[in-house]
Amino acid sequence: MDKSNNQPLVSVVTVNYNQSRVTCEFLSSMRNITYKNIEIFVVDNDSPTDNPDIIKEEYPEITLLKTEENLGFAGGNNFAFPYCRGKYVLLINNDTEVEPDFLEPLVELAESDPTIGVINPRIQYFHSPGIIQHGGYTPFNFITIRNFSIGYGQKDNGQFMNVSESGSAFGAAMLVPMKVIKEVGMMADIFFLYYEEHDWAAHIKKAGYKTYYNGNSLVYHKESISTGKDSPFKTYYIMRGRILFARRNTSGLQKLFAMLYIYLVTTPRNTLEYLFKFKLKHLWAYWRAVWWNLTHRSGIVFSLPKLIQKEL
Repeated sequence: MDKSNNQPLVSVVTVNYNQSRVTCEFLSSMRNITYKNIEIFVVDNDSPTDNPDIIKEEYPEITLLKTEENLGFAGGNNFAFPYCRGKYVLLINNDTEVEPDFLEPLVELAESDPTIGVINPRIQYFHSPGIIQHGGYTPFNFITIRNFSIGYGQKDNGQFMNVSESGSAFGAAMLVPMKVIKEVGMMADIFFLYYEEHDWAAHIKKAGYKTYYNGNSLVYHKESISTGKDSPFKTYYIMRGRILFARRNTSGLQKLFAMLYIYLVTTPRNTLEYLFKFKLKHLWAYWRAVWWNLTHRSGIVFSLPKLIQKEL
C-alpha cells in the first residue's frame, strides 16, 4: 500500500540565491525523508553569478521557478505560493538539512488542531552538532520589539522535545496550512529580509490562529550562508525590519512607547557600541536602516498581499 495515499500533500518551498550547491545538499537530504506526498519548489531569486539550472539537472523531481529580480526572502517564497497545490506549505531555508522523519510530526500536529496557523520544528546548528538554535519563541514584547529563541546556544539533551504554543514564527523552517495563507495573505515583501516571519505570525495570530513549536521534528541549519553571520548587510536589514515591524504591528500608546524605546534607547546604545568597537560599516548600515524608516512614511500598511492561485 502506498503510504502517501493517507498523507496530505505538502508543498515544500525553498529559495536559492547564488547557492545552488547548498540547495542541492538540502534536496539530497529531502530525498531521504519518510513522508512521501510532497512537491518541491525551488525559487531562484535572480542569482547573478550562479547557474540554478544545475539544481533541476540533478534533481529533476523539483519545480524550478526563476524570478527576474531578487525579491528577498518574503518575495521569493511568495513567488512560489500561487503554484502550490498542497494542503500545507513548508517554507524551509535552502541552507538546512533535515532528519528523515522530520515532516510527519509537523503535519500530524497541524492535522490535530485546525486553529494552528504556523508550526516550527526544533532547529540545531548544522556546524555545531547538538547545539540548539531554536526551541520555540518567548512572547513578543511590543515595546522593545524583541523576543527570544528558547534554548538558544544550549546543548540539546532531549529537553526541547516538547510541543507547545510559541511566541512567534521562525523563518528557517515553518509549516503553514494553505487555508491560512488564503485567508490571511502571503508575507509582506516590503521587509525583503528579516522580521517578515514575525510580521506574518502577528497577522496570523490576529486572524485567530496559533503559532506552535514541535520539538519532535528536527532540522539542521547552516545559517546565514547567503548574508554572512556578522555583516553590515545583515545589520541593515535586521534594524530596518525591526522598526518596520513596530510601525506595522503597534498602535496608540503602544506604538508611542515602542518608537521612544527604539529611537531613545536602542539607537543611542547601538551607536555607542559600534563606535566603541570601531565597527563603522555596521554603524553606517544601522543608521541607513533608521533613515529608511524615517523617510518611508507612506504606503506602509498593515495588509498582506493576497494569494491568487496559478497554473504552471
